[in-house]
Amino acid sequence: MQRRNFLALTGAAAIVPTLPALALTEASAAQLINTVVNEINKVIDSGKGETAMFREFERIFERYSDTSYIAAYAMGVDGRRATSAQKRAFSKAFQEYVARKYGRRFREFIGGRLEVKGVRQVKNWFEVDTTAFLQGEAPFTVTFHVSNRSGRDLFFNMFIEGINLLLTERTEIGALIDRNGGNIDAMIQDLVSAG
Repeated sequence: MQRRNFLALTGAAAIVPTLPALALTEASAAQLINTVVNEINKVIDSGKGETAMFREFERIFERYSDTSYIAAYAMGVDGRRATSAQKRAFSKAFQEYVARKYGRRFREFIGGRLEVKGVRQVKNWFEVDTTAFLQGEAPFTVTFHVSNRSGRDLFFNMFIEGINLLLTERTEIGALIDRNGGNIDAMIQDLVSAG
């Protein structure tokens, strides 16, 4: 290989990591949520105990959601005065809390299933509607919001029967901070056992 060709190839290889992420599409948003739904359905059907199921839901949440964005949104303006260590501790505690809280909701789906029903673009993100089919109950909608602002296709919000995860958790975390007199460390400790 000639030196010029080698330099051209290595130069091109060095540029690749700095290219922007591929644009999010309707198909990729649907694919992400299909994967999430399939994994949730597997956990629901696994017959595992509650603690093991929560660990699995936490893994799904960590892998497929924009946890940094969700945690920062939930902390709201109090995040501005939090130290880096507090933000990391909050993010970990919040992730475990969400897995327990929403894992209990998904545990109600045992014997049922989730199916992706439709996708639509909203500004620079996508809304993916799924339908939850539970035994002995009327079907209802679970909606996911998907973006790739982090460089990966991830969901950043979820609605269960119209209940907005982002707004609900911002309210809950704000109330927890207030109950602790504004003490972020105390709020994080309370969050570890909440949900």
